[in-house]
Amino acid sequence: MKAESRVADDVASAVSTVGCELRGLESLRDALAGSLGEAFSKAVSVLQSASGRVIVTGVGKSGHVARKIAATLASTGKPAHFVHPSDASHGDLGMVRPEDAVLALSWSGETAELADLIAYTRRFGVPLIASTSRAESTLARAADVALVLPQTAEACPDSLAPTTSTTMQLAMGDALAVALLARRGFSANEFRDLHPGGRLGARLRRVEDLMHSGDEVPVVQENATLAEAIVRMTSGRFGITGVVDSAGALVGVITDGDLRRVFERGLTDGVGRQLARETMGRSPRTVAPGELATAALARMHGERITSLFAVEDGRAVGIVHIHDLLRAGLV
Repeated sequence: MKAESRVADDVASAVSTVGCELRGLESLRDALAGSLGEAFSKAVSVLQSASGRVIVTGVGKSGHVARKIAATLASTGKPAHFVHPSDASHGDLGMVRPEDAVLALSWSGETAELADLIAYTRRFGVPLIASTSRAESTLARAADVALVLPQTAEACPDSLAPTTSTTMQLAMGDALAVALLARRGFSANEFRDLHPGGRLGARLRRVEDLMHSGDEVPVVQENATLAEAIVRMTSGRFGITGVVDSAGALVGVITDGDLRRVFERGLTDGVGRQLARETMGRSPRTVAPGELATAALARMHGERITSLFAVEDGRAVGIVHIHDLLRAGLV
């Protein structure tokens, strides 16, 4: 019974915490849709205009959030890094250049450790964006743009431990990063270039990154014999060969299933002398080389096939097999 009571108490605490943080996010959403919206847009413009990097800074829990915001900005195409205010006071101010922009996080806006960094930005004209909850704070008054987040209760019973506030700071950082990448027209290709590793990198790869090309592409002329087509098919490992016309355009395919159907009909006498165009399927399933590999995999699953020819201007420039996609980490 005690164990059950403990579980109930823990779950109630968790629900209360999430509910409190949800209310904080809702208040931030409403503020952005209202009075905070103009300042937010100005902040995005400042970040966009900075030809250098975004220097994100903060102390304590705000510092941890600042590190994450810097990482998010960098991963979405805006060079950024975290500078600790204490380190800035001991030489790291040299990392901040006039072409940079500084995003400083402090819920109270009165974090003493930020003083030197704030003074440096004012002295050398480095744009300063403040993320705080107090419009009259030292940080907000010093900043070029003040993002004043709604004040709200923390999730802990005494409203002391940074919980709701850090969640709101984090959401604001994400909002800035996403708005900035939308303005820049940041593409999936750019995102892939910055995330080459892991499953995310794999999911952003294109068919052209994984397909076989050149002599590995199994094709025969449409006037080739079926015997020649079989030799070409078995020389590869795809269980298929493409059929091309005299101009090199893909006009059909012959699969191992097509061959089975030929032999099931008992056409063994002279079957090898049949022409490829007499046996081929005339609606080859193809994919564009620039299409996402995940889309190619979804099509293979949907149509229950194992290979797709990559076609460009009607010509088969490659072939991708389901095993190529699975080896790349797509599931």
